[in-house]
Amino acid sequence: MTATGHIQFDEWVDLYASRVETMRTSAVRDLFAAASRSDIISLSGGMPDIRHLPLDEVSKVAANAVLQEGIAGLQYGDTTGRMQTKQIICGLVRDLGIFVAPEDLTVTTGAQQALDLLAKSFINPGDNVITEGPTYLGALQAFSAYQPKVHTIPFDEDGMRMDLLEAKLEELGPRGAKFIYTIPTFQNPGGVTMSLGRRLQLLKLARTYQIPIIEDDPYSRLRFEGETVPSLRSLDEEVIYLGTVSKVFAPGLRTGWVIAPRPILQKLNMVKQGTDLCGSALNQVIVEHYFNEIPWREVLETMINTYRERRDAMLTALEEFFPPEAAWTRPSGGFFVWITLPEYVNTPQILSVALEAGVTFVPGDGCFPSDSGRGHNTMRIAFCYEEPENLREAIRRLSLVIEERLELYRAFINAGVLKED
Repeated sequence: MTATGHIQFDEWVDLYASRVETMRTSAVRDLFAAASRSDIISLSGGMPDIRHLPLDEVSKVAANAVLQEGIAGLQYGDTTGRMQTKQIICGLVRDLGIFVAPEDLTVTTGAQQALDLLAKSFINPGDNVITEGPTYLGALQAFSAYQPKVHTIPFDEDGMRMDLLEAKLEELGPRGAKFIYTIPTFQNPGGVTMSLGRRLQLLKLARTYQIPIIEDDPYSRLRFEGETVPSLRSLDEEVIYLGTVSKVFAPGLRTGWVIAPRPILQKLNMVKQGTDLCGSALNQVIVEHYFNEIPWREVLETMINTYRERRDAMLTALEEFFPPEAAWTRPSGGFFVWITLPEYVNTPQILSVALEAGVTFVPGDGCFPSDSGRGHNTMRIAFCYEEPENLREAIRRLSLVIEERLELYRAFINAGVLKED
């Protein structure tokens, strides 16, 4: 300790819980400071473009929330959420073929809190958990705090590979995993959508091996083309379903939900009491007024059209600028494209070069468990926030960074220093 009392080293390192040693910071969060620079075009954050919200109307909604229900909105509330908010959510999911009562759901601080509540309720150290591989890095963060063994199942253009999932389930045996976590529609980070056939297979496998399914569904309303695929929850009422208003209204309100069989919900609610007592009642009131007073479907349609245009701009730029060694997904909705480069490319290493070139992305290794050794040659890029001309320029800059690295490896291969495979 210095003379001024400031600690220059971590003198409490031997007091931290062992679980902290296995946790990683979010690559997306770590890039926020860099992405805020005026010279940076960000392909890293999956931020909804809330600049399309009618802010004058939203400000009236917020004012009404305070003026009409200010006392209730500023007071403690029910752990499970306001009844009025839960009724709004029941209406939202009814559009998706999910029919539930308010008693079947709990309002959470974003779907992210639901992931933590589920992990805290289900996982003991060493337990097996199954996810897609790659998967949402925020889910990996939530799960890793409870020290499970995460098994990742690769996907293709039709979503999670059921043959590989079945092999893993056979290896682990009945109830050999605590749950299967999936984002079946416009997956994060892959952008792919699980086909109906595979959804039915997944439900059958989960029943056979007696393993719960957690369906994370933040993007399904953001479809640009193609036929809607039924949610897993709409096909099976035993599925645990997570949703959020972050992609259809305002992520800053941190309002999500978990729908689950009532015995599971009782456990989650008990855990939630020890986590935050209750969520923000005021935020929930604003959500209620927004979906009751504003033509939100029209606002959402404007957003979808914007995202579609940006998706098209990104795919066109990838075709124009990226080297033939690269492969990428072609999402029908959502926010993300997943890029795979040759095995000898290390995307975490080239991120610093990309930052110097004025572009950010998320290295793919963060979308796999830290002990997997996978994803080093992959990246996630987001098309949701930047304008089409910026996306084209960002892809051009990124392609130059990648091409420079590929040229270096090609030279090594030609010189016999490296093998092409």
